[in-house]
Order: sequence, then C-alpha cells, then structure tokens
Amino acid sequence: MWANLVTLLRLLLTFWLVALLTESSASALATGFWLTIVIIWMDGLDGYVARKLNEASTFGAVWDILVDRIVEQIYWVVFAVLGWVPLWIPIVVITRGVLVDGFRAMALKEGFTAFGENSLMQSPLGVLLVSSRFSRWSYAVMKALAFALVIGQQWAAVTATDLPSWVEVATTVSVVGSVIFCVVRGLPVLLEARRFV
Repeated sequence: MWANLVTLLRLLLTFWLVALLTESSASALATGFWLTIVIIWMDGLDGYVARKLNEASTFGAVWDILVDRIVEQIYWVVFAVLGWVPLWIPIVVITRGVLVDGFRAMALKEGFTAFGENSLMQSPLGVLLVSSRFSRWSYAVMKALAFALVIGQQWAAVTATDLPSWVEVATTVSVVGSVIFCVVRGLPVLLEARRFV
C-alpha cells in the first residue's frame, strides 16, 4: 500500500512539473529542476518501501512500470512541445514503451513477470540489460541527467546565465544516450516475448 502511494505521488508530482515547465519562469524552472531529481529518486524509493515493508506484489510491479512509462513519456513529450528536444525522441520512446508493455502483458498472462523469480528475462544478456539492478540504476541516472540538464539549460537561458560549453555537450550526450539506452533495454523484452506470439 505505502509503496503504491509513493508511486502515485511520483505521478502527481510529474503533473505539477508539467505546469511548472509550461510557465517557463526562472522560479518555475528552478523548482522543476529540483523536482525532477526528487521524481527520479522516488522511482527507487517505491521499490525500497515495497521490499522493506514486504509489500511486493504483481500489481505493485505493474503499477510501478506503468508510472515509470507515463513519467518518462511526459518528460519527453513536454520537452518536444516546448521545442527543447526534437520530436523524434518522444516518438521513439513512446513506440518502444507501447511495444515492450504489450509484449510484457502477453508474458504476464503466461505467468511471467518483468522482474523477480518468474522474470520474462531468461538469457544472461536479457537479465543484464533489462532486469539487473545495474541496468535499472544506470538507466535511471541517465534519464535523471538528461531531464535535469534539459531543464537546467532552459533555466540558465531564462536567467541569462552563461553555462560552460561542456554542459551543452553533456546534455546532448545524456539525452541521446537515454534514448539509445531505452531502445537497447527494450530489445531483449521483444526477443524473449516473441515465443508468446
């Protein structure tokens, strides 16, 4: 119950973030920058709470994945609408998310979960890329960097703050890296789930 409430709070904070980003004022962007760090941190918090309070459940795992997907897609769509990233980014991320979640739903019907003992991931490479803590943590950090840096650049632009040139490079690398990581992490799911087609 508590873990699912943390996940719900993440979603609600993301909706608030959208309102902040569309304001484009310095204070709204500053709040959005720090709120992004909190939202990404909460992605790990809900799992920690579920394990600590022994609340792990199939619903909780699916709910967490759904909210992860919604949060990620909201960021990319809002960034594209505001002209901060190219449109192809949310198109790729949404397409990957729908495909992966569709195949995971078929696997769930057959008794396979995204993570855990009955994980869909059977191959060592699939486990490494999709369900390992290292992969999930790395992807979360990459997204956090990308989201925070994109918002940070806009915040700097509004306040006429000159950023070092490496910040722009880091932003581009983290954004493109996040999209590549997103696609690469989705491929093993599609390959493993093809047996249910």
